[in-house]
Amino acid sequence: MKIESSTVASPKGDITLYTLTNAGGAQVTLSSLGAGIVSVIVPDSHGVMEDVALGYADPADYFYDGPCAGKVPGRYANRIARGHLVVDGREYRLAINNGPNALHGGPEGFQNRIWDSAVEGDEVVFTRTSPDGEENYPGTVKAEARYSWSDDCTLTLQLRAVTDAPTVVSLTNHCYWNLDGHNAGSVLGHRLWLGCSRYLPTDDTLIPTGEMAPVTGTPMDFTEPKTIGSDIKADFPALVYGKGYDNCWVIDNYTKGQVRHVATLESEKSGRILEVSTSQPAAQIYTGNWLARSPANKCGRSYDDYDGVAIECQSMPDSPNHADFPTTQLYPGEVYDRTIEFRFKNK
Repeated sequence: MKIESSTVASPKGDITLYTLTNAGGAQVTLSSLGAGIVSVIVPDSHGVMEDVALGYADPADYFYDGPCAGKVPGRYANRIARGHLVVDGREYRLAINNGPNALHGGPEGFQNRIWDSAVEGDEVVFTRTSPDGEENYPGTVKAEARYSWSDDCTLTLQLRAVTDAPTVVSLTNHCYWNLDGHNAGSVLGHRLWLGCSRYLPTDDTLIPTGEMAPVTGTPMDFTEPKTIGSDIKADFPALVYGKGYDNCWVIDNYTKGQVRHVATLESEKSGRILEVSTSQPAAQIYTGNWLARSPANKCGRSYDDYDGVAIECQSMPDSPNHADFPTTQLYPGEVYDRTIEFRFKNK
C-alpha cells in the first residue's frame, strides 16, 4: 500500500491530506478535517476509474458545510431531541442546531475540527481529545478514527473512544456516494438493498417516536433491491418530513461486536457495486435531500439535491431518551469500538 501526504493551509490551521493507493491503482484520499473521506477512486465494469465520493474542490470548504460531507460527526452523530440529555441522573442541555434539536454533536462538533493524524503501517489514524464540557457533553473523550484500504478495494473504518466520566458517544462516517461518479447527477436510479426489516418512524423534526415499525407494505422496504427513487415521492410521513429518505433502519439480527453485511448499493450504468458491512446497530439512509447550494465540488459546481446517498452506520438517533434503544452510554474503563466497511466491486 502506497500512502502519500500533503498539507493545505486553512484559517483554522493546517489540513493534512492522505492518499492511499492499492496495487490496482484505486485510491482513497482522507482529510484531517473531520477525519473525513474526500475521494474514493475505483474502477467501473470496464476498468475506468472514477471518484465516487462527493466532495469539494477546496479542502477548507469542509468547515461548517451543511451536508457534513465525508466526515466523522460527534460526539453524538444524528439528532438528540431538544438538546435534552440525561447521564447518570444529571441533566445536560446541548446546543440546538437543527430545528429544535441537537445534531451531530453541535455546531462545533468533531466534524468541524482538525484532528491529529499519523500513518501507522498501512493505516491512517486520526485522533482528537474532546474536553469535558465541550458542546455541553460530560467527560473528556479521546476518539480515534482508523482507516485502511485494501487491494480488493475495501475501505475499513474503525471508530474507538474512551472517557474519564460517564457520557454518551455515537460516531459514524457521513460520506455521500454516487457510483456513476461524484459529479454524475442524481442517484435516484441506483438500486439499494438493506438488511433491515424495521425502521424508526419520527415526528416532523425527524426525532424517533420510539416505535420500531415493520417496513413491509411501506416505501421504507428495501429488503428486496429497488431503485432509490421508486417510492421517494410517495405521500408517506417519513418521506414528506425529510423531502426524501432521511431515516434510520434497524439492522436485523444485530449482535454487539459482530460485523455483518447490511447494505448494497448498485449502479446499472457504471456496473459499480458498494457493499456496506458494520458492527453498528442501525443505518441512517440520507438521499442528499438538501445538497443544493453546497460548496463548489471537485468539478467546480454545487451539487444538486439527490446527487448522492449517505449510508451512515451508527447508533439510533436520540437513543439517550429511549430506554428501548441500544445504549450509547460510555463509562470509564469501557471502550467504544465500532467497525464500518465499504467494499467496492463491479459486475
